[in-house]
Amino acid sequence: MASMQSDSIKVLYRGWVEAMGANPEMTLDEMRTLFDHWGDVTGEPGGVDYIEVDAGGVPAMWAIPKDCNEDRVVICTHGGGYVVGSMYSHRKVFGHLAKAIGCRALILNYRCAPEYPHPAPVEDAVLSYRWLLDDGMKPEHICTAGDSAGGGLCTTVLLAIRDAGLPMPAAAMPMSPWYDMELSGGSLITNAAKDELVQEGILASMAEMFLGSASPQDPLANPLYNDLAGLPPVYIQVGGDETLLDDAVRFLDMAKEAGVEAKLEVFPEMQHVFHFLAGAAPEGDDAIAKFAEWVRPKLGL
Repeated sequence: MASMQSDSIKVLYRGWVEAMGANPEMTLDEMRTLFDHWGDVTGEPGGVDYIEVDAGGVPAMWAIPKDCNEDRVVICTHGGGYVVGSMYSHRKVFGHLAKAIGCRALILNYRCAPEYPHPAPVEDAVLSYRWLLDDGMKPEHICTAGDSAGGGLCTTVLLAIRDAGLPMPAAAMPMSPWYDMELSGGSLITNAAKDELVQEGILASMAEMFLGSASPQDPLANPLYNDLAGLPPVYIQVGGDETLLDDAVRFLDMAKEAGVEAKLEVFPEMQHVFHFLAGAAPEGDDAIAKFAEWVRPKLGL
């Protein structure tokens, strides 16, 4: 049974849905301000310093836990449908992840749609990876993580890295990833009554802004249309009540068929990106701890 503390994310999402419903003409700036409060339900990790940095032309933020191993890095890409969210809204949740792993996190403030549609986000993510390599970081000491659209991006950046002939990072940890730009997953219907935030209408609107003139089958926008061979190990976590559950299930099957070491864990009764509950509810802390336990040996920690 879900903890009482986990209700806080449901309350947050219901508030957003009510606010958007009450203001159907809500501007993009107003929506971004709304979603900037995503981290309100996250406990402060403590013992983590945050420093803004230019990561090869990409605005970013270092999350640096006290006494961490600075030779290991997790590149973090925020969610928000490629339209909203920022390194600020996600600072605490990625700070928890970095602290649990014992390494630095590089939280990207990649360019978002509609001002910068696909492929701008994946281009920025590759730029930041090149910047780390140029700074002397070993690829086997780098992993990626991201939530929702950022879960998609922390995956598609691997495909772009592979296609560019660059050495591959050690692993990826997508949280509640959004992969399918065609919105064809069955859980969009079967979980619609349980998911407090992510519904087909808002996904369709964000997909249109993100894609611009690109096809919803573009393999770097929708990895379900890409060859996944050559990817590093991937560990996906998703909530059982999410409309995006099928995105993760389908990706897992494709990855395994391509010979990728892939793992999916479904957390019962959990909402979209329940990881925001880190520091505030046991489910969030448990998920972050499991990611850290899995990835540490892959990073040589």
